[in-house]
Amino acid sequence: MQIVMAFMILTMVSVILPRAEVAAERIQEVVDCPLSICDPARPKLPAEDAPRGELTFRDVSFQYPDARRDVIQGVSFTTHPGQVTGIIGSTGSGKSTLVQLIPRLYDVTGGGVLLDGIDVRDWSLSELRRRIGYVPQQGMLFSGTVESNLKFAGDSVTDDDMREAARVAQATDFIEDRAEGYDAPISQGGTNVSGGQRQRLAIARALAKRPEVLVFDDSFSALDYATDARLRTELARSVTDAAVVVVAQRIATIMHADEIIVLDEGHVVGRGTHEELLRSCPTYLEIAQSQLSAEELGLAGSRDCPGGDRPLSSTRGGER
Repeated sequence: MQIVMAFMILTMVSVILPRAEVAAERIQEVVDCPLSICDPARPKLPAEDAPRGELTFRDVSFQYPDARRDVIQGVSFTTHPGQVTGIIGSTGSGKSTLVQLIPRLYDVTGGGVLLDGIDVRDWSLSELRRRIGYVPQQGMLFSGTVESNLKFAGDSVTDDDMREAARVAQATDFIEDRAEGYDAPISQGGTNVSGGQRQRLAIARALAKRPEVLVFDDSFSALDYATDARLRTELARSVTDAAVVVVAQRIATIMHADEIIVLDEGHVVGRGTHEELLRSCPTYLEIAQSQLSAEELGLAGSRDCPGGDRPLSSTRGGER
C-alpha cells in the first residue's frame, strides 16, 4: 500500500509541477515589472508659509496606456481647506479616475495636480500619501481588530484621534455594541461586518490620520439616507482644516457642497452650487430629476431652469 501511494503521489507531482512552474513565472514577471509611479530624484516640500491643504487641478488630462483617447480632458478647479467639492456624473464619466490622480495612483498625462502649490509628482510618495486620506469605492479592511484598522496610519494616530474619527464616521454605536469594543476582531476584507459598517470604518480610518486632503470616492453608497446625512453634518462641523473632495452618485450626498463639478465623458459640463447647476446644467438637472422629487429640489412650478416646467421624476436611489 505504501509503494502504491508513493507512485500515486509521484504521478500527482508530475501533473502539478508544470502548473507550478508556469504560475511561478507569472509571479516573477509581476515582481520584475518596473514601477510606473516612482519617487522624484529631488522631492520638494512646501515652504512654511505655503497654504496647507490647498488642492488644485490645472488643465488636467489623463489617458490610460494604449487607449485611443483621453478619459479626462481639461479639468481645472481649486479646493481650499474647509471647503467641500463634490464631483458627480454618469457611469464612465471619469469621476474615480480623476480623484485617483490626487494620491498618484496614476500620473496625469497633461496639466498638473498641485498640493500646497507643488505638483504631486514632485512630492515623495510617502509624504504625499501621508497628507491625503483616500477612501476608495470598496472600503478594504485588514485582518486584525477595529483598533488596528483605525490606527493603520501608524503611531501618529492616538486613542483620542481614533475615537473622534469613529464618532464622526457614525461608527461608534456598532463598535461599542460589541463586547470587545475596539478590540473586536475584523476578518480579512472586513467580511464579518456589513457593507455600511465597512464603509464607515474605512472613512474613520482616513479621518484618524488627520490629513490635509480628504478624498471620498463614492464612499457613502452603502449608507442609508439618515446615516449619510448625519455623517455629512459631522464632517462639516469637525473637519474644518482639510480640503474635502466627494465623488457621489446620489445628489443628496453632494447637494450642500461649496462647489459641484459635473463630468460627462471626461469633460466638465457644469460647475457651481446645487442651485446654480439646477438652472444652468441640463446634465445635472437630469441626474437630479431621476433621484429627487420636484419639491425636494425646490423646482415645483419653476420655469426659470432647463426643464423646470416639465414633471419631475420622484424615483429615488442610485444612478439612472
